[in-house]
Amino acid sequence: MKPSGYESSGRLDSTFAALADPTRRAILARLASGEASVTELAKPFRMSQPAISKHLRVLERAGLIRRGRDAQRRPRRLEAKPLAEASDWLERYRQFWEKRFQRLDALLDEMKAGEKKRGSPPR
Repeated sequence: MKPSGYESSGRLDSTFAALADPTRRAILARLASGEASVTELAKPFRMSQPAISKHLRVLERAGLIRRGRDAQRRPRRLEAKPLAEASDWLERYRQFWEKRFQRLDALLDEMKAGEKKRGSPPR
């Protein structure tokens, strides 16, 4: 039997693996402002068009971008769903840590109040 969320775990793995590379993150940032061709995406980078194409294939396999068709052009466009799934996954951990920090803040406030009652000098 597969653990709960196993199917989405594979998608998350692909998403985070694709996002691990700064070039791919920059490509996604560019595509957030609208679709672009491979040539347009390659412009800001000091790498060959085949190297950019490899990065695009990784992003496509992860489902983060989609290849369109516009006459002879094959513009790429951003796909938001995998990013939303990654954000949802991260949000659960952000909430976990937020609760931990709130408990730590409460404990520190309690300790400060106790020091004031005893007349201890603050540290």
